[in-house]
Amino acid sequence: MSEAHCKEHDIRPYFDMEGFMRMSQETRLGGAVLERLAGLWGEWLPLLKTCEVTAGKISYLAVWLPESVEQQIDMAWEKSPSDGFMVNNLAQFMCMAAVHEMLPQVEDAGCAPSPRVTENLRHALSSLGLDYTEDALPARRFAVVTHYPFRGGCEICHLQSRCPKGQGQAESASILLPGYERGKDEGEGR
Repeated sequence: MSEAHCKEHDIRPYFDMEGFMRMSQETRLGGAVLERLAGLWGEWLPLLKTCEVTAGKISYLAVWLPESVEQQIDMAWEKSPSDGFMVNNLAQFMCMAAVHEMLPQVEDAGCAPSPRVTENLRHALSSLGLDYTEDALPARRFAVVTHYPFRGGCEICHLQSRCPKGQGQAESASILLPGYERGKDEGEGR
């Protein structure tokens, strides 16, 4: 196995309310909602990890939020679906804002393509606390791993066959609700 190198970047994207609203398909945010989102942004920003990972001859960008943020969002879903929706979107938006800061081409391409998971990459990310699932997806719900520097959009994505956008359904955005993860029993968690 080749040696892996990890370089952490101190990326602190700003909260772009217009971009967040566009991603969330919202036309209006109330003052209390905006205050909550801005507060969470400030709370989560120090937890955001952005690393350049060199595994073998290939470099990657990994951006993720820790499990504590996932737990906080799960509790929000339990209390209020509308609040859960908004804070879930906020975590997604934060990760993508960091990716866009490091790789502005991703915003133009509309995709941060997922690389094929090699043993070198799996080992390097595991050493940072970011493991992969058996489905070759990051084990953290709010995580992005893509090539660094930018190498292309959807056409090079390892997950293209499982992605609505990769299947030509660009408008089919989806959110994974807690308890509805792939592989769960039909009756479990519902």
